Amino acid sequence: MFRKKNTLTFHQKKKIITPKLIKEIFSWLSITALSIFLAFVFVIAFGMQVKIIGDSMEPTGANGQTVLVNRLVYKILSPKEGDIIVFLPNGNANSHYYIKRVVATPGEKVQIIDGSLYINGVLSEEDDEKYDKMEDAGIAANEIKLGSGEYFVLGDNRNSSEDSRSANIGIVKTNMLIGKVWFTFKSGDTSGGFVIN
Repeated sequence: MFRKKNTLTFHQKKKIITPKLIKEIFSWLSITALSIFLAFVFVIAFGMQVKIIGDSMEPTGANGQTVLVNRLVYKILSPKEGDIIVFLPNGNANSHYYIKRVVATPGEKVQIIDGSLYINGVLSEEDDEKYDKMEDAGIAANEIKLGSGEYFVLGDNRNSSEDSRSANIGIVKTNMLIGKVWFTFKSGDTSGGFVIN
């Protein structure tokens, strides 16, 4: 007697690459590539980290505190009064980054008289209320007229700052600018957050 063997057969469905599948794969690859590109641009433009060196920006920023710098903004716009900027003095790539506040912009006249800041012959009210009198006027003891693309900067801790009053720093020019500080990280007792002028 012959027995019939039971044979199991498995049918595999052939996978067919359809135009729809190719389109979907291409769509995902495009989205991934675009996301990577945008992340790269964001980090390059807005993610540069710089540490504050010294106490020249206290109480706004403390020694060793890390800030984020927007490197794109000054390629489109010009710095304005009150901006906290990052620059290399005289464009010296071997120097550390300086972080200071813009107090005067192109076309303005700057002078420090009796420890107070005068812009276009008028006492800066904010300067008189918010900051200590400056013990050293430096090169701003005489009136300085800012030319095109020139900025006068001071540290917020005026008597402990090497800034535009110092001959070795002087007037900050457009080609010296790195960018604008837009965010500070919390450090010790110093709070962090977005920098709003």
